[in-house]
Amino acid sequence: MSNPRFLIVSLGNQAPYYDCLHSAGHFALASLQKLLSPSQPPFAPERHGGRSCLTSAGSTYTMLQSPTQMNVSGPWLARAWKEALQNYALKPSELSLVLVHDDLEEALGRVRMRNWTASHRGHNGVKSVNGSLRPAEFPGSRWSRISIGIGRPEERDHISVSDYVLKKMTRHQRDVIDNQVGPRVLDYLHELQWGLNVPTEQRRTVDQRASKVHFQNNEVSY
Repeated sequence: MSNPRFLIVSLGNQAPYYDCLHSAGHFALASLQKLLSPSQPPFAPERHGGRSCLTSAGSTYTMLQSPTQMNVSGPWLARAWKEALQNYALKPSELSLVLVHDDLEEALGRVRMRNWTASHRGHNGVKSVNGSLRPAEFPGSRWSRISIGIGRPEERDHISVSDYVLKKMTRHQRDVIDNQVGPRVLDYLHELQWGLNVPTEQRRTVDQRASKVHFQNNEVSY
């Protein structure tokens, strides 16, 4: 069996909003790195896509925490993806891209795998990425998203949602992500890795599972 490579990128914000719910993707990757240690090295600053970002580069998983603010993540990620293909001398089909981000429409700590083209559900970071990276421009590419539930406020107006996702995480919320999210993300990565090592027909169950998306009619941008 081959040893597929993965570029796993989390979306989130920078200081002073780094430790907010909107940065749950960053904390999910931190949890995953600890779970895979010592084979997956600790995060440290490296340069990718023209910017310094926290990076953990292992033999199978290269994890990057987006160094931009959430709403403008796309251009940087597009540069980092193209740069990774060039640096590793790989075709798009040989480097799987996984985007890890928070999800307002799921309960705190619930992890779901989604098809790359599934609804952004109002997520401005995913919108930005979709505007900068298009699968049709990279034939054979295998891109997926993993969403991390952060719960939702009772009020659905824009100000309430913005205040909620930018609020500093509580100790309980951090504990849920640290202890429960990492193992589930790893399960999905193993599922994706298994899918790359089997014939196309057998991969259909993985692709179908990733495509099951629950759509909301009351999306609020955040």
